Formats: sequence, C-alpha cells, structure tokens
Amino acid sequence: MNVIVDYFVANYLEIIAAALGVIAVFLQIRINSFYWIISILNVGLYIGVYISEKLYALMLLMVYYILMSIYGWFTWQRGKKANKQQEELSVSYTNLKTWFYLIIIASAAFVLVVWVLTHFTDSNTPILDALVTTLSFAATWMLARKKIENWCVWLVADIISCGLYYKQDMLPTLILYMFLSVMAVVGFYSWKKTLNQSNA
Repeated sequence: MNVIVDYFVANYLEIIAAALGVIAVFLQIRINSFYWIISILNVGLYIGVYISEKLYALMLLMVYYILMSIYGWFTWQRGKKANKQQEELSVSYTNLKTWFYLIIIASAAFVLVVWVLTHFTDSNTPILDALVTTLSFAATWMLARKKIENWCVWLVADIISCGLYYKQDMLPTLILYMFLSVMAVVGFYSWKKTLNQSNA
C-alpha cells in the first residue's frame, strides 16, 4: 500500500494529467466543445511533467495546445464565417491542397525541431520527441477545423508516443497513450458516422 502511495506522491502531476486526458478524448469523440477546456487543464499539468523529463519539444507543443485550444473552442462554438453569414463548423474531409501544405509545414517543422533539440538542449530522444511534436501540431489544427483525418494522424502520433514514454519510463502516460491509440480508431469511425449522417 505504501508503495502505491509513494508512487502517486512522486508522480501525481502525471497521473492527474493522464486522467484528464482520458476525459478529454471522450469529449473529443462526442464533438463536445468542453473538450477544449479539459484540454487546457490537461496541457497545463503536462508542461511541468515534460520539463522534468527533458522532453522540451513536447513541452513547447503544450504551449501550442493551449493556443490551439482557445482557437478550437472559438471555432467549435462560433462556427466559421462564409459569405458574411455565420455557419456551424461541421466534420469534413481534408482536401489535397490542405494535405500538401500540412505535409510541407510538418516536414520543415520536424527538421527544425530536431536541429534545435540536438544543438541546444540535453534531450535524450530528439527524433522521437520532434516527430510526435510535429505530428501533433498538424493533428491539433485538423481537430480544431473538424477534419476527420485528424484521428489518423493522432493514431500515428499516439503509437510513436507509446515507444517514447516506454523509453522514458513514464508509466501513467504510456497507459494513457495506449488507450488513446485505441480511441483514435473509435473516434474516426464515430466522426465518420456523423459525417455520413450529415451528408445524407
């Protein structure tokens, strides 16, 4: 019993952050705007966790998450303006032009983040850290715009994250990302059902 208590005391930030992550993903699947509020709380805790684990790119990603959470809340709540009329933002597919820009920007960001981590930090996993970070950059923007493929990008990022957190011996976060990998598949099919109903 003392071992469990000691582990919780030593890792309470990570455990609470992981628990909020579970709540957040259910709200995300339900396309519930409250997801963004829980996400901000989750991200705030993980900033401290990642700094302690020397995962600096992921710490930077958390700052990006906070900004994108504000943007996502606004777009999900307010919709988007089209032809000077307010429209609700609905689930949609990502077109080829957007994919092209996402791939170019994400690739450039990956190279930049690896270079910064290698030359200016004591990061133990610069390539994995940078890869998860840049994939998550793209996935978060796609989520904010309700692009259904965000779940596919999240799945790749989550699977890579499992390897990263295993290497860092971050058990609560590893369990969270194993769960998120499964839920990414569930989320994709749930959003696809919503999209098909909308098209019908």
